[in-house]
Amino acid sequence: MAETVKPHPDDEVVEIARDLIRIDTTNTGDNDTAKGERAAAEYVAEKLAEVGLEAKIYESAPGRASVAARYPGADPSRGALLLHGHLDVVPAEADEWSVHPFGGEIKDGYLWGRGAVDMKDFDAMLLAVVRRWRREGKVPPRDLVLLFTADEEAGSDYGARFMVEEHPEVFEGVTEAVGEVGGFSVTLSNDLRVYLVQTAEKGLDWLRLRATGRPGHGSMLHDDNAVTRLSRAVANIGQHEFPIEMTPTVRQFLDSVSELTDIEFDPDNPDEAVAKLGPISRLIGATLRNTANPTRLDAGYKTNVIPSTAEAVLDCRSLPGRNDELEAKLRELAGDGIEFDYEIRQPGYETTFDGPLVDAMAEAIRITDPGAKTVPYMLSGGTDGKAFATLGIRCFGFAPLKLPADLDFTALFHGIDERVPLDGLKFGVDTMDRFLSQV
Repeated sequence: MAETVKPHPDDEVVEIARDLIRIDTTNTGDNDTAKGERAAAEYVAEKLAEVGLEAKIYESAPGRASVAARYPGADPSRGALLLHGHLDVVPAEADEWSVHPFGGEIKDGYLWGRGAVDMKDFDAMLLAVVRRWRREGKVPPRDLVLLFTADEEAGSDYGARFMVEEHPEVFEGVTEAVGEVGGFSVTLSNDLRVYLVQTAEKGLDWLRLRATGRPGHGSMLHDDNAVTRLSRAVANIGQHEFPIEMTPTVRQFLDSVSELTDIEFDPDNPDEAVAKLGPISRLIGATLRNTANPTRLDAGYKTNVIPSTAEAVLDCRSLPGRNDELEAKLRELAGDGIEFDYEIRQPGYETTFDGPLVDAMAEAIRITDPGAKTVPYMLSGGTDGKAFATLGIRCFGFAPLKLPADLDFTALFHGIDERVPLDGLKFGVDTMDRFLSQV
């Protein structure tokens, strides 16, 4: 009988990422239309079971599934490390893409599809490394808790937050966590790459504003119009420029970039330095201040009827520790007669860029990309990390990818033609292997 040939992890990571992309796990934010998470969880559980790791699937609602497993380490007295990735993706309109968003197509040295960078690439890296280790009989230095979640793209209520609140036993002994969005390279010059390690992320403050007024006929004079009142509030908020408030993470990032390049950093005018960073300036610029962007409006049901209510939705992102400050300013800008109702309110978090885990990240990058540096940064969006941080876990983003200098990586998140370099996936497996060997 011919011997079964096991795929090399560098090839297996592409295969796994491709399989996951082909499982449509679109999260619409509505349980009735969200899909695929259970199928993806079963796929992950099977991949872990094949190498002898017992995985358990947890359903928070029909079809809304997460999967967890514990990989015992050499020293059970040490705090465990949580390695987490989410299985859901944002919707994709196939007509807008040059390839099918759930086809997992390989072309031009990239794997294309929704979830390629957010974040089925990292799910695949973790599975490839763990499967390699189990085949080789390798034991990690400490316990690794593997968690693949549902619902990250809609606030984590049916995924990470459900796990934290209903299944805290999964996190027993966990002191640190590693997940998205960090570890990707940014080319600052021809011979200098830095890898951004996420040590902070902004809070998620999704607000619904509601104005009420006196209903009436659209042909008559009217001085109590809910649409007018709401429009004024939304315009005031949307046009407001929040003041710069540099957190320790953002300050350390700008100091590090200034030391490594000829970009001068003026603490009184950081926007000037950020503007010189190329495509990542959008991401970094949003971490200099609170933000509030109106995204939806709803009012009325007939042209000649003045409605009694009008509503708007705001996507607000607060700096760590600034969510109360943000709300106070929004109320001031909105003025009287506007009700506030939170759809989601999750404070941001921030940890320091130090300790053995951070050192292991830097060492792994130094080996796989000699001459490159690791620097901390704050994510302007959100991750499951905010849920895990409520347990006192130090959370980091480190999903290593070595990227082409001309790739606008941040534009691929939730973007059209999302894709990840095949070489980047293989680099990620090698780097995570070295990193996890040291932690």
